[in-house]
Amino acid sequence: MDNSGRKVSIVRDYWAWAYSSLIGNTERGRFAEYLVATALGVNHGVRSEWDKYDLKTDSDISVEVKASGYIQSWKQRELSKPVFSIKPTRAWDSETHKYNVEAKRQADVYVFCLHNYEHKDVGLNPLDMNQWEFYVIATKKLNEIMPTQKTVSLSKLKRLNVIQCNYDNLKQTIENAVNK
Repeated sequence: MDNSGRKVSIVRDYWAWAYSSLIGNTERGRFAEYLVATALGVNHGVRSEWDKYDLKTDSDISVEVKASGYIQSWKQRELSKPVFSIKPTRAWDSETHKYNVEAKRQADVYVFCLHNYEHKDVGLNPLDMNQWEFYVIATKKLNEIMPTQKTVSLSKLKRLNVIQCNYDNLKQTIENAVNK
């Protein structure tokens, strides 16, 4: 209870206030990471903010998760064109408290998560797995095709013949992409 006698559930209320909009760019990205983590069975513990990649599978595959969608949390004149960041980064070393000198793509595989829903006010539900598409590509292939590019559009991804899958096939698709 706070000083006025009101029951305060600070953490729950804060989470509801700050993180309920799953179609905003920031939370959609975190939610996409969570979806991939649950598909891989690695959603235990707490999300790490500073790792050089987003997730690590039980079979030691490092995964970078990127998200986009047609619908945004702000008023739109037209649907957004999905774009994903693929910028090489300098990894943070938590032991030395320094960034690595070399900028590169840190993970073994990229998973591009598209909230593929185009009807703003009818049935928009990021919790519905049927509204999501997943595109998977091994980082080595991404590096061969576009070594210094910072972003990639959905249309360009599709032309690269990335592996498209649904939530249920995501774990196997990630493993297949890395082991090719």
